[in-house]
Amino acid sequence: MTMTEDRRDLDGRRSRPGRFAQLPFAAVLLVVAVAALRIFQYHWREGAGLIGVALLLAAVLRAVLPTAKAGLLAIRGKVVDIVTFTALAAAVLYVALTIIGGPLSSS
Repeated sequence: MTMTEDRRDLDGRRSRPGRFAQLPFAAVLLVVAVAALRIFQYHWREGAGLIGVALLLAAVLRAVLPTAKAGLLAIRGKVVDIVTFTALAAAVLYVALTIIGGPLSSS
């Protein structure tokens, strides 16, 4: 089944998205906004960690929600989205937790 088929009703008409269809995406963006605030306050490790958490949140939401309710978190197939979000979260968290020293280190 393709994304086009996922988003159509059985009779072939375009289905109307629900009122809160983009709520999962908004939740992820809220965490990213908090992360950006922490980065701008020179707490870049906390901000990077929060971005990793936002990616993990996106992976969990994509895993538990059906495609029709995932909103903009549904980019490709469900498995591809989950693996991609999880891999990116792992990479960001690894960098945030292992880099020491440098010009951005917090004292």
